[in-house]
Amino acid sequence: MANEFRTIHYGLGAIGLAVLRLAASKQRVRPVAAIDVAPEVAGRDAGEVAGLEQPLGIIVSSDTGAALATDADVILHCTGSYLDAVQPQLLAAVRAGKNVISTCEELSYSWDRHPQLSAGLDREAKAHGVTVLGTGVNPGFVMDTLALALSGVCQQITHVTAVRIVDVSTRRIQLQRKVGVGISIDEFQRRVAERTLRHVGLEESARLIAGGLGWKLDRAEETLEPVVAADGTAAGVHQTARAWMDGREVITLDLAMSMGAPDPRDEIVIEGSPPLNVVIRGGVQGDLATAAVVVNAIPVVVDARPGLLTMADLPLVAGFDVATHGQA
Repeated sequence: MANEFRTIHYGLGAIGLAVLRLAASKQRVRPVAAIDVAPEVAGRDAGEVAGLEQPLGIIVSSDTGAALATDADVILHCTGSYLDAVQPQLLAAVRAGKNVISTCEELSYSWDRHPQLSAGLDREAKAHGVTVLGTGVNPGFVMDTLALALSGVCQQITHVTAVRIVDVSTRRIQLQRKVGVGISIDEFQRRVAERTLRHVGLEESARLIAGGLGWKLDRAEETLEPVVAADGTAAGVHQTARAWMDGREVITLDLAMSMGAPDPRDEIVIEGSPPLNVVIRGGVQGDLATAAVVVNAIPVVVDARPGLLTMADLPLVAGFDVATHGQA
């Protein structure tokens, strides 16, 4: 394992800044460049933008090509959820000879729904000898990778269920808006129809589980409905992904994100031999965990074989260079 990992930070929204703050706190990670086109960010010191006590001596650049040319081991990419929209960014990063860890939700398992984009990205990554990984907390960990890790003690598996219940009243306002808090039910349904209101990546989690278990699915589908508040407006979303194999439902993922959601938790249920039921009370805090899994994946991705990989293709991603007291 390298003594130091140099990182380029591509995208400085809420998650990108969380990733930058964590990376800057690590003794063995050194941010060397940052990219963002927002006029209120570009041209400023990245440490100032991230709210750090000290500047990082890195000026946020809107010149993507120049920033990507910076000598670095890995790009931490946090710009968008949809693969077709961020594919040009990913290809530019790969062609610059950089490994990439991205929070693009569709990239977490893109082979089934975006076969041509995935094949092209995989081909370019192999040609340039680098690795591309899509990950995060969900998709990327709580509703897929965690289930796969638990499956390691099972002799037989007949069904996998993952439940994630999030009380968004404790989360940032951007997430509350993302799940439609406070809008009318008619507006909620209109945005669902336009595919502008949904959690991206739930079906990818189902397909990641199936791929990790070696299951060939017949089909997968999602449903999405509003959680209705007492005043008749939307309080959030209830989204479900189901997957079938040999005519039988084998994976059920149930995600509820709403204001005041009761009994927030992450839960994995594996029906098989032995059966398992694992519950994380309160659930995994999304923003903190997303930043952590992205940064903790750095040494594994840098050492991985070239190509477009998933969390199921990698060795265990564990905490590294982790603070033993106080804030990381």
